Amino acid sequence: MPDTPAPLKTPDQRYLVVRGRLWRASDPSLPEAERQRLVDALMDARRAVHSAQRAGDAAALADARHAVDVSKRALGERGPVWWTDGAKDYTRYLVRNTPYADWYAQHGVPD
Repeated sequence: MPDTPAPLKTPDQRYLVVRGRLWRASDPSLPEAERQRLVDALMDARRAVHSAQRAGDAAALADARHAVDVSKRALGERGPVWWTDGAKDYTRYLVRNTPYADWYAQHGVPD
């Protein structure tokens, strides 16, 4: 499997850019060991979602999706923002429709 380049991060490190859309990055203030524990839990939960879908188990799917949400909230990727300057959350916005548009255009990435 070829190495996939890391997603582009906004200059303030708040977002990852995936296919021209902003996704909130993990809270950088999390200690590395805690962040890794949460990422591991997230990956386990995502595998559980896949397994429940393949098995057609609605209850297990609901539990697994809840576990994904809990992990993402703990990482700071969902729920209240982790920054404290009052800036708006642009998660899920197209980059071209945000204050990051000029910065993104400088990277020459097509929409």
